[in-house]
Amino acid sequence: MSQKSKKRPSKQADQPADGPRRPTGGELVRGAPRVISLIILLGVAAFIGVLFFRVMAAFLVPLFLAAVLTVVCKPMHSWVLSHLNGRKHLAALASTSLIALMVLAPSAYFVWKAFVETTAVVEYLSDDAVRANIVDRFGGRAESLESWVRSSVDEGFTLQEFVKNASEYLQSVVQSKALGWGASGFAAVVSFCIGLAITIFALYYFFADGPAIVESLMHLSPLDDDYERQLLNKFTSVSRAVVLATLLSAMVQGLLAGIGYYFALEPGSPIFLLTVLTMLLAIVPFVGATAVWIPVALWVFFLQEDGFWPGILLAIYGGGLVSTIDNVIKPLVLHGQSNLHPLLALLSVLGGLQLLGPIGILVGPMLVAFMQALLEMVRKELDILQAESAAADSSTASSAAAESPTA
Repeated sequence: MSQKSKKRPSKQADQPADGPRRPTGGELVRGAPRVISLIILLGVAAFIGVLFFRVMAAFLVPLFLAAVLTVVCKPMHSWVLSHLNGRKHLAALASTSLIALMVLAPSAYFVWKAFVETTAVVEYLSDDAVRANIVDRFGGRAESLESWVRSSVDEGFTLQEFVKNASEYLQSVVQSKALGWGASGFAAVVSFCIGLAITIFALYYFFADGPAIVESLMHLSPLDDDYERQLLNKFTSVSRAVVLATLLSAMVQGLLAGIGYYFALEPGSPIFLLTVLTMLLAIVPFVGATAVWIPVALWVFFLQEDGFWPGILLAIYGGGLVSTIDNVIKPLVLHGQSNLHPLLALLSVLGGLQLLGPIGILVGPMLVAFMQALLEMVRKELDILQAESAAADSSTASSAAAESPTA
């Protein structure tokens, strides 16, 4: 497909000296059927477009993620394509397989490690002496906590009653909603697998036919080619910036949490596994590192020997530093990679998460970047219109001066 050329038409060409010619009544009547046909065509296109959106709405997130992965991994795909002598379909298959392997292999490894560690914990807890020791520790810690709370609240408070009431309430909730939670969890797993499959298939076709797809979209778009390239460049820069910011903040959160685990946990604890798990969950919005360090802090506080102050300090450290450092790293990286102001970058991420959920961490900054680019395009168009208007006024004044009789 040949690249179209959408040049700005000259507004002064083919115009008589005395100004543009007005169409006659007969010309307007003859052009009416074409106008009506165009209106009907636009209406049908809008109707089909709404139906098309409703059909494709369920797959927009996987397609969007595939597009982001295509942009982020483009250097790797270019390297693979060059080493396969330009065979685009084979290169697309190789690149997609590499990306899937980089995502699935570590996930399978850590799932296996988690299974091994969980099995070890279950075997450890199956010992009667160990369980009795844990109960004694928990009881002693609960009594210490109860005495502190009673001295701070009132004499009628008993921790045993609170724990009993809370456990009964949780048991009733679990019994009443277990079936619904199981069905929802199964549906979520099925939806995730379908979305993952669509993302992988779309990633292959974006690698193989991406340039042709982009060229076709540019051909259909009424925007000027320069504007379309600006939007594509914004999409590329923001996608890479968001992915880099997310991965970097997750790594920093995991490392900081690992330092806390090292000082708080007993020797022999699975510190490496907890650190890596913190890194992985820090990538997931609304879950984050808190899903790891809070249970660890509770374990240290209640069940670890001499873990009263280590548990409290780990909770303060996790809430004050580990779970807040991403609010500093992400805006700084987005500012450096996509020229978004740090405050605007932070608000775009938080607003995107609130409005769109996890995918909002990508869409939010991208919408802000697109808005900036569109405002720059509008300003450029206004400058061009102003320059053309000034040139037309100057030409009219020159023509009038040339036709006026000399004194």
